[in-house]
Amino acid sequence: MLTAGSWGTVFAKVLGDAGARVTLVARDPEIADAINARHVNPRYLANVRLPDLVRATVRPEQALPGADLVVLAVPSHALRACLTDWAPLVGSQAVYVSLMKGIEAGSSRRMSEVIAQTAGVGPERIAVVSGPNLAREIAAEHPAATVIASASTSTAHAVQAACWTPYLRPYTNGDVVGCELGGAVKNVIALAAGMLEGMGFGTNSQASLITRGLAETTRLGAALGAEPMTFAGLAGLGDLVATCGSPLSRNRTFGEKLGRGMTLDQVLAQQHQVAEGVRSCRPLLALAERLGVSMPITRQVERVLYEGLPPLEAVKDLMSREPGPEYRTP
Repeated sequence: MLTAGSWGTVFAKVLGDAGARVTLVARDPEIADAINARHVNPRYLANVRLPDLVRATVRPEQALPGADLVVLAVPSHALRACLTDWAPLVGSQAVYVSLMKGIEAGSSRRMSEVIAQTAGVGPERIAVVSGPNLAREIAAEHPAATVIASASTSTAHAVQAACWTPYLRPYTNGDVVGCELGGAVKNVIALAAGMLEGMGFGTNSQASLITRGLAETTRLGAALGAEPMTFAGLAGLGDLVATCGSPLSRNRTFGEKLGRGMTLDQVLAQQHQVAEGVRSCRPLLALAERLGVSMPITRQVERVLYEGLPPLEAVKDLMSREPGPEYRTP
């Protein structure tokens, strides 16, 4: 398990509760020592006891050789560099499991594409976990569901079996593209949802944003060959609703601060955990532009973040667009 951040630690708990032996790779020796001695991650989950089957190390070479599942939970912008170092340590039959919900800057590649390219593995050795999976709620064992997506049915079933617990119900899906896009775009839409909250707008505004955000996610997915029904499921609508609606969401919280008048730099200085939507909006827009797909909400979020557009002006721009049919092709 790489690495011992919030979601990585929680997923290690899930795997341990499901009966798997897990080795978490931590960057900080104090975190590794605390996990091994007290079964807690003091930085992210100080009040949650980890299963005895979960151990920790700061040395990837102690965790990776012989692992059946290599679970990746790092910021999207760091994946390629990290995996370049880690992949030579991984066995030839191991499955890579991505917990990441982002798009690589510059290339606009999805995380499974970065894994395939960097580790040199085929799609049958890659699985993606997505859905309404707020880490703190799963750590508290609130009932939830998730999706395990892989091009290989047997790989999806193997990962499904490894993370099925009384509080987390995993479903399988063969649509890797759709599941990854749902997870990436929802972070951008959640930034917008936070802005609406920060400006004091109500339920109609939020419902409209979520629905139209789902529409542009689906348009982009269709242009890339994703299955449209994926976006009506856990990795699409489910994840979008959770991330836009919960104060536990980093992206929503980030957007709320912008809506209250803070600048990008001010929020970045204050909020230390990664809000993936901040990094993903530009590569998503680049991908959409190459495919001729309209993503007006994503575009306005990008303008607020990187052009200094006041969030209220972004709302006005969206509301003044020429009206048209609710459903349309890309």
